[in-house]
Amino acid sequence: MTTLNPEHNLERGESCTSCDLGRRMFLRNAATAVALLAVAGTPAAALPVRFVESLGRAGKEVTYPIPAADGVNVDKDNDAFIVRTGGKVFVFAVTCPHQNTALKWLDGDRRFQCPKHKSKYTAEGVFIEGRATRSMDRFAVRKAGNTVVADLDKLYEEDQDGAKWKEAFIPA
Repeated sequence: MTTLNPEHNLERGESCTSCDLGRRMFLRNAATAVALLAVAGTPAAALPVRFVESLGRAGKEVTYPIPAADGVNVDKDNDAFIVRTGGKVFVFAVTCPHQNTALKWLDGDRRFQCPKHKSKYTAEGVFIEGRATRSMDRFAVRKAGNTVVADLDKLYEEDQDGAKWKEAFIPA
């Protein structure tokens, strides 16, 4: 965890370059925290939420076990949702494509929702309604034995990479 150096006096406008407290890192960690809080107290239902860790990592590729049943898994270390639904496995970014707010899984409705502007998405990440203008962003995935490998360097946006976005899943 990053902490501020107590020797710096930021109130006087001094720089804190050694603190490594970048805006992007802060927003990423805040989004992950919101996603975790949003699903942590949710009771199990049609697609239960589970917290998972990757089986391994090679560069920007992360390996997960293929979920045995339909459900939503959260990998807080890599800011990813691993979702099994309808015979398919997807790996999504945890943030809403509208303004990068961490999405919330609504068990009873079997869908994702942005808590900030109420954009709604199916379990497959398809945009339903709201302020967002596209579906949830999907990571490139491939099957390797009984695992799904997600390439965290290849994030597909539906409106920019439509064909690759449509193919970004594996059969369960």
